[in-house]
Amino acid sequence: MPELIPAPVQIPVPGGKVIEEYAGHVATGDDRVSIAHMVAPAGWTEPEQTPEFDEFTVVLEGSLTVDSEHGPTLVKAGQAIVARGGEWVRYHTDDGARYMSICVPAFMPDTVHRADEDHNVYDPE
Repeated sequence: MPELIPAPVQIPVPGGKVIEEYAGHVATGDDRVSIAHMVAPAGWTEPEQTPEFDEFTVVLEGSLTVDSEHGPTLVKAGQAIVARGGEWVRYHTDDGARYMSICVPAFMPDTVHRADEDHNVYDPE
């Protein structure tokens, strides 16, 4: 029988970003995939990371910049980007963004490898 998810679980994060997880480790206990709605305010920056999962991001409003070892990629409303597991990335916004993030396998704090947590940093200089 199909399972209704009546509302997302809001996950607290610093920096003014709002994460509402509909499916994933926190919301449904599923480690195979996570699906979250994100709202990032103007000027928001996420720490550098080298996640073990693939992250599919669909920008619904505004724009999101994804830095990688190949340089920055601007993703505008109506566009999407895929960051493959093992790639160094950093997400940020100038004017703010609303987007959906799908991670396969699911986002987990111990598999995202953020620079501020474990010093897994790519230094392009």
